[in-house]
Amino acid sequence: MQVLPQEIIRKKRDGASLTREEIAFLISGLTEGSVSEGQVAAFAMAVFFRGMDMEERVGLTLAMRDSGDVLDWPDATGPVLDKHSTGGVGDNVSLMLAPIIAACGAIVPMISGRGLGHGGGTLDKLDSIPGYQSQPGETLLRAAIAEAGCAIIGQTDDLAPADRRLYAIRDVTATVESVALITGSILSKKLAAGLQGLVLDVKTGTGAFMTEYEAAKELAESLVAVANGAGLKTSALITDMNEPLASAAGNAVEVMNAVAYLTGEHRDPRLDGVVHALAAEMLLLGNVVDGVDEADALIERVLHDGRAAEHFQAMVSALGGPADFVEHPSAYLPHAPVTEAVMPDEAGTVAAIDTRALGLAVVALGGGRTRAEDAIDHSVGLTQLAGIGDAVGPERPLCLVHARDHDAASAAAGTIRAAYRLGEPPPDRRFVYERVGGEPPETAQD
Repeated sequence: MQVLPQEIIRKKRDGASLTREEIAFLISGLTEGSVSEGQVAAFAMAVFFRGMDMEERVGLTLAMRDSGDVLDWPDATGPVLDKHSTGGVGDNVSLMLAPIIAACGAIVPMISGRGLGHGGGTLDKLDSIPGYQSQPGETLLRAAIAEAGCAIIGQTDDLAPADRRLYAIRDVTATVESVALITGSILSKKLAAGLQGLVLDVKTGTGAFMTEYEAAKELAESLVAVANGAGLKTSALITDMNEPLASAAGNAVEVMNAVAYLTGEHRDPRLDGVVHALAAEMLLLGNVVDGVDEADALIERVLHDGRAAEHFQAMVSALGGPADFVEHPSAYLPHAPVTEAVMPDEAGTVAAIDTRALGLAVVALGGGRTRAEDAIDHSVGLTQLAGIGDAVGPERPLCLVHARDHDAASAAAGTIRAAYRLGEPPPDRRFVYERVGGEPPETAQD
């Protein structure tokens, strides 16, 4: 009997659960072109309103994974691990995390994305480095992994192609926010990378895409359940995004911040806390260490002795970047023509930040995009960002703006001042709220 797409759509529209075979039929049809974009749009809208149970979500994720190539790593000398963040402002964690984990003996093929909206994209940051090939073919990817133990790259045409097509349809049909579809989109790419372990950084707060804690937790639980149901060992940390994670937001400025972190020149405390928490979780998940204390000691060791920085440099070189980038990052990264301090209207202590507004200020400067085809100015951004609890005034600006011209800097300054509220900071401030997935290890989260 011939299967009709409209009957599968009708079934989901009416609230019934789809079989894995029905889901695979639709996703295969999307990839091959036998199911129309209109039918896929109707399917996405039905899922948006009716949802999917966990078995359906696993089926969707596996079908999208199997729409293209699935990598394997037969010559891996350690566990194949990765991390995914739901994104935020000043979140350059991947730039440090991949080389740290590689220096600890694991393999990290990190498939990352570009920014859209107020959140910065990891690939856009790496594109600040001259010569760095953020979209290499599989041959170069494998060569970089062999050389550096890690490679931070974009999704290739052959990895989960159904995800790109489905996302493009979701983007123009107001169905992006579906937790079931978000889950399938994130995990299909990770499963296609041939991972053995995955840690998820699900952010909540004023700069997160999931601003409400319960929504972030729902997404974390969905991702963990579906990933493990699909055979990928996974856990998640729900982390804070009520203020920028690093003291820099932009592209080149975040790369500079990451190099300073890896070399020990400067480490933002909140950023350091999240990097340590995620790195320890990855090492535990990959059975590289036996406990949290051993994980923390190993992380500190590879940072202190320079191995993490060496792995970052090896990755940059292997993917076409300068051979002495870590030694001389400022010589290679682009610099904005104008740098201006943003002073507060009065002296005081930072009590709260509209972090999303800071991200949008970077976009307005030209450092982000509102449409996928928008070009990016990698030089612009914000540095020396004040965080919650910091005293600001005549001697301490809210931040430095790096802009194309004085008019752009002035416009950004207005947005930034409006984003900061001075007063009494909240007493309970944590960077990791909760771990999702199995029994939590005893970790220091404050």
